[in-house]
Amino acid sequence: MSYPVSTYNIVGLPDAAVQEARERVRSAIRNSGFTFPARRITVNLAPADLKKAGPAYDLPIAIGILLSSEQLSAEVGHSLLLGELSLDGGLRHTHGILPMVSAAQHNGFDRVIVPQADATEASLVEGMNIIPSTSLSQLYSYLCDETPAPDYQPYDFDQEDCGLQPVTDLAEIKGQEHVKRALEVAAAGGHNMVICGPPGSGKTLLARSLPSILPPMTNIEALEVTKVYSACGLLPPGTPLLRQRPFRAPHYTLSHAGLVGGGQWPKPGEISLSHRGVLFLDELPEFGHSLLEVLRQPLEDKVVTISRARGSVTFPANFMLVAAMNPCPCGYYGDPFRQCNCPPGLVSRYQKRISGPFLDRVDIFVEVPHIDYEKLSDDRLGEPSQEVQSRVASARRRQLERFDSSAMTCNAEMSPTEVRQFCQAGDEAHGLLKAAMKQLHLSARAFHRILKLARTIADLENSDIISANQVAEAIQYRPRRAA
Repeated sequence: MSYPVSTYNIVGLPDAAVQEARERVRSAIRNSGFTFPARRITVNLAPADLKKAGPAYDLPIAIGILLSSEQLSAEVGHSLLLGELSLDGGLRHTHGILPMVSAAQHNGFDRVIVPQADATEASLVEGMNIIPSTSLSQLYSYLCDETPAPDYQPYDFDQEDCGLQPVTDLAEIKGQEHVKRALEVAAAGGHNMVICGPPGSGKTLLARSLPSILPPMTNIEALEVTKVYSACGLLPPGTPLLRQRPFRAPHYTLSHAGLVGGGQWPKPGEISLSHRGVLFLDELPEFGHSLLEVLRQPLEDKVVTISRARGSVTFPANFMLVAAMNPCPCGYYGDPFRQCNCPPGLVSRYQKRISGPFLDRVDIFVEVPHIDYEKLSDDRLGEPSQEVQSRVASARRRQLERFDSSAMTCNAEMSPTEVRQFCQAGDEAHGLLKAAMKQLHLSARAFHRILKLARTIADLENSDIISANQVAEAIQYRPRRAA
């Protein structure tokens, strides 16, 4: 005897994907050799005031129905069940496995049952008993002790990196040695950077070469990044753990929700997808004023909080901001070879699209001039990225040892307390910094950023005490307007 669909309900603020689980679960149970109960069924997803989304609820709903109908007798009270069911009863790959398993461990669960395809991703959470399964019927056999639990292969954190995306090598970029030096300093300390210059001078190419000199992620950083990409369903197939630092380059037509995250039920935006990596904004002044201003809080706090009527969500946002811009709309203001056609008022308005408080959060501002013919036609290659990355990685190791007892990983994350503790400078360096503060009218934030930048330069030179030369280099990177 068949019953109408109305006798089988799911309550607890389910979204459309969870509501459709009724038919997936019904077909999966029948096609797995079980009997779907001919009675009124109500599935209650608690807490009732929290929205439920995604197909991961399929498997626990199916097991709950089998338990309540006494077709299955097993103890699953301390187990987390995750997985989307196909109509034939198979278990399919489900997004967000890693953050859900991590949350389960935090809440006291010691066993998790996941689809076979997601077992390696789930095993990234150490200390959890992972039970992979390919189908509902196979899981039934395991829970009834009819067959042993399938084996799974834990992820080897020590394995070699593979499948990394090709990036531009610094050796292939002609000239612009001072910009390459600025990129090295930015990568070594995780500092924000703005590159300014005329069209065709290599701003975008230089910025896109930055991933080739960034240090490898630690295991903790890799897990943080993978959690974000897993929750968004952006993990590449067959890649349970991301090893390469993210490099995100959104177009300037990006929306507010696309940048910081949002939606009826908030999802991570570009700044969270850039976590522990680089957010590259090409044609910086073309981004809306409100978009740039909303970056100010994440640049300071390293997190972004999105509030809605039903609650708020906090996403990680610890990223390096790298931006490229022209000095004016035509791009040739101040160029010694081509005349700028922009009226002075237009140049001023163009540059004022980037506010002073935003620029004050930028550690490195570097200008990129035209490249001479002699440098472009020279067949000799520059210093390869591998050598630069070696120095950057060495400097990052010094910083990790320095911040061993805290969650900080690079100099850019230091607060005033750490600046006072770790940024020890000589007398000449203090005198130079004092003169710069008076002549350039620098803010307190700029003072601390200069010290953090000088600390990074000293780390690259394997120096414990900050010298006057290192302070001078840090001061020359201060943001300034071209007009």
